[in-house]
Amino acid sequence: MPAISMPHETLESNTYVDLRAITGRDFHLKCEGFNFAGSVKMRTAAGLISAAERDGLIKPDSILIESSSGNLGLAIAAISANKGMRFVCVTDPKCNRSTKSLLQALGAEVIVVSAPETEGGYLSARLDYVRNKCAGDARYVWLNQYANPASWTSHYETTAVEIAKDFPDLDVLFVGAGTGGTLMGCARYFRENGHQAKIVAVDACGSVSFGGAPGKRMIPGLGTGVRPQLLDPSFVDDVIHVPEPDTVRCCRALARKGFLLGGSTGTVVSGAVKWLELHDPQRRLRAVGISPDLADRYAHTIYDDHWVVENFGAEVLDSPTIPGLYES
Repeated sequence: MPAISMPHETLESNTYVDLRAITGRDFHLKCEGFNFAGSVKMRTAAGLISAAERDGLIKPDSILIESSSGNLGLAIAAISANKGMRFVCVTDPKCNRSTKSLLQALGAEVIVVSAPETEGGYLSARLDYVRNKCAGDARYVWLNQYANPASWTSHYETTAVEIAKDFPDLDVLFVGAGTGGTLMGCARYFRENGHQAKIVAVDACGSVSFGGAPGKRMIPGLGTGVRPQLLDPSFVDDVIHVPEPDTVRCCRALARKGFLLGGSTGTVVSGAVKWLELHDPQRRLRAVGISPDLADRYAHTIYDDHWVVENFGAEVLDSPTIPGLYES
């Protein structure tokens, strides 16, 4: 009988959702939500904390601090709680209500930065807060998911290896673009190990990661107001941007099939289906998408009718517009 003593010992995931019956394509989702943090960010958090410990950055009186819209914060909080370390999560009003409650349940201090900056929005404001906190108190250790190589090496060494093993004949891999850790880890692994699969980054409309104009975004997870330092577009074969209403539609369409998946997953699936419709009309390609999280933290947003209508309009609730996913 498998037994664990630490929450981050449940990292490896060989659970895939076969989307062939839903999309009519050889398309699978690698589900990364089945761990104690509920997302792919558990891998990132484990890598960041392990690197900090290895480098001697964490002392008995250290306080970990990180800027996060939710998932990474929860993952760091879970590991910190298990190790008896203090953790401060700096977030903003877009962080899901349930995520804040879970962070506090894990013993984390939650700081909500309420005023966005003119350039860079809430993310810039969060980063400034972290920098100021670290400059004023040497006990703070900033893990810095945005620039720390451990963010991508954790996926280079685990996530990408698992996908390559499970799908040796893969044609295209779809990875959501957030801080760039998962994307860069997978893209570098596939490129440097001779795999022929195309790497397609899926980003949110309004994100500046790949040079787009900044825009309002309501759903935390993918997309960013400040270009990630880790991001190297030369490792990416293509990029597709997904409007947030399509993210909502996709999540709800998948729910109608019994799969309750998170907002980042809805963005990845929506973008993947659109890309495949454009580039694979003969439906010959074998594809995998990474599903970062599950639906529970979006119960009061994406899966709440009133929130959807207020932010995107009533037509989003019943307008099937993404080819391949909404056809009965």
